[in-house]
Amino acid sequence: MPELPEIEAYRAALRARVEGEVIERVRNRSVSLLKTWDPPLEAAHGRRVLDVRRLGKRIVLGLEDELFLVVHLMVAGRLAWLAPGAAIPKKYGQAAFDFSGGTLLLTEAGTKRRASLHVVRGEDGLAALDPGGVEIADVSAPDFALRLRAARHTLKRALSDARILSGIGGAFADEILHRARLSPMQLTTNLSDEEMARLWSAARATMAEWEALRVAETGDGFPTKVTAFHPRMAVHGKYGEPCPVCGAPVQRIVYASRETNYCPGCQTDGRILRDRALSRLLRETFPKHLDEL
Repeated sequence: MPELPEIEAYRAALRARVEGEVIERVRNRSVSLLKTWDPPLEAAHGRRVLDVRRLGKRIVLGLEDELFLVVHLMVAGRLAWLAPGAAIPKKYGQAAFDFSGGTLLLTEAGTKRRASLHVVRGEDGLAALDPGGVEIADVSAPDFALRLRAARHTLKRALSDARILSGIGGAFADEILHRARLSPMQLTTNLSDEEMARLWSAARATMAEWEALRVAETGDGFPTKVTAFHPRMAVHGKYGEPCPVCGAPVQRIVYASRETNYCPGCQTDGRILRDRALSRLLRETFPKHLDEL
């Protein structure tokens, strides 16, 4: 799923192309994409884009007369900038936003259709779509600690909870926790003040650096390789590869369609965290420590 850095890369590219431009029309060919009916989608036709915002992991086109188009790409949704009037591909194409200078195409790979488009009016209507998480760049260390300790969750779950923090998902939660040298299974209520401060600092630095990197990689172009993996990541998607800090093989925990990557050398004092499926399969032969791998 595109997270804060990828959404900011999209946002920077869109601002250069559509701010101040008029949406000629929106072509929607997906029955599941549009989640609202009032105002109708046609209300956006002929209206000028005043700004491009980010709302968590959503991209917001702010139009004239306080009308907003809110796009959530979810896991497999992606955007592309094509020539004016470009056709919507039959297989993955979901919608097209037509401007005089080009067409913004929304696609979604796979068979599950989770991407969404909302048309809302007014700042109150837009606020209703906000899960409530704070921006990591704006939250103070005390407020960060207060939010994370409000409920008993694992650090991985808390960091990727949109009601707590805005724009952070599983991929960057892995990177933040590696930088903070904390286990993804550590509970928020068990962190010392020093560990909490370390986590706050790691979260701010990680997200700022990756946002700058993603925007710089795009440059004057349009994002084309938006994935949950990047060769410069330390642990996410690096199962079995050596940790860039200590050299220990990166481990993972798989649950349903979600995966957590971590370094046992940097984050768990050498302990191997139990994977529900694999540990049940291996039983007593499941390695408990880095030395047993």
